[in-house]
Amino acid sequence: MIKKVLIANRGEIAVRIIRACREMGIRTVAIYSEADKNALHTKLADEAICIGPASSAKSYLNVKAILEAACLTGADSIHPGFGFLSENANFAKICEEMHIKFIGPNYRLIELLGNKSKAKETMKSIGVPVVPGSEGLIYSKEQAIDIAEQIKYPVILKASAGGGGRGIRIAYSREELEKEYDVVKQEAKISFNDDSLYIEKYIENPRHIEVQVLADENGNSIHLGERDCSIQRRNQKILEETPASILNEETRRKMGEIAVKAVEKIGYTNAGTIEFLVDKNQNFYFMEMNTRVQVEHPVTEMVTSIDIIKEQIKIANGDVLFWQQKDIKLVGHSMEVRVNAENPDKNFMPCPGTITGLLLPGGNGIRIDTAIYAGYTVPPTYDSMLLKLIVCSNSRNESIAKMKSALAELVIEGIQTNIDFLLKILENENFKTNNYDTSFINKEFNL
Repeated sequence: MIKKVLIANRGEIAVRIIRACREMGIRTVAIYSEADKNALHTKLADEAICIGPASSAKSYLNVKAILEAACLTGADSIHPGFGFLSENANFAKICEEMHIKFIGPNYRLIELLGNKSKAKETMKSIGVPVVPGSEGLIYSKEQAIDIAEQIKYPVILKASAGGGGRGIRIAYSREELEKEYDVVKQEAKISFNDDSLYIEKYIENPRHIEVQVLADENGNSIHLGERDCSIQRRNQKILEETPASILNEETRRKMGEIAVKAVEKIGYTNAGTIEFLVDKNQNFYFMEMNTRVQVEHPVTEMVTSIDIIKEQIKIANGDVLFWQQKDIKLVGHSMEVRVNAENPDKNFMPCPGTITGLLLPGGNGIRIDTAIYAGYTVPPTYDSMLLKLIVCSNSRNESIAKMKSALAELVIEGIQTNIDFLLKILENENFKTNNYDTSFINKEFNL
């Protein structure tokens, strides 16, 4: 039985995990860097231990320090949250070797699915539709050009070990491909210490739709519907919603069934997300699989009333899934925005600093996941996300209205935020009429 969980993360996701554990009667250990000594997650956990200086490399990415903290505090399991070490196969492997339960899938699956070219090959072999492209990695500019001429431009170059929107470039011609090849290669090496690439046909004007899955260690698996994550800036998600209004019922059913089939075929366990690109004709193609909880998981929780963090812990504990697919009903429409400490007028420059005043909105159907408080100093060292504002109502139009109301009520003083920019998105006619794709931000705001 899982009795004590060390949370290998910080910020709102650490707080989120602590709350789930508290409700389950499980003790928690918070780790923190010197920059986070006054962070909320250190106050809410049963125990807190400093693991290093502000730099992520010396703290939240420091495998040795984190595992020493787990041993020192007697934690029997580790929840990695998202980001940092959440998709690090070596970390999950070491946890297994030390008999510390990693709350996530087996390290072999993290390794397989973390390599995008191998993941694509695997999905293709089990019948999941994939975007036309290279069979595995490409090893030269000439090979990339040959493949591009076969599948036709535009094409997209991707770092095989990529993530977070980095290591991606689109080419509409041979000249652009020759130029972007070297750029992506260098960016991949710097960002991931792995410059391996693959190439795909670029699906123009797609929607980015992902399916949330749960699978226990006893062979049972389900999906919890889909999320539309198409509102992005530079491949970074800004707003997410469920259900995806662009899908017809037949496509929605097929997408869910294929996601569950994929999970069963590869023997996946715990929570995961299979991401697809959907074109204007409702054709969908596998893009990648995230082997962790997603930032946007709350929208799914709002329409299913299923606590995904608790399910992760139960699955890691060996419990059998309580639900079958026929039990899953989505009620209402949910939407999430990410409120960041940044200045949209200055190319979204991060704006750390001390929060001098804070007023959080409330009311029926409004949820806030955050770790900030009045007097808290947002450090310059980490991601700029301050909070996630989630709403749920009977329809998409009602959710938009509720989100606008909640954002108008939200006050964060002392630092700059993207609240006004989020309101501009919600007030945009193309967004309101569901007439958008992944290029929405660039098209509507020239960003």
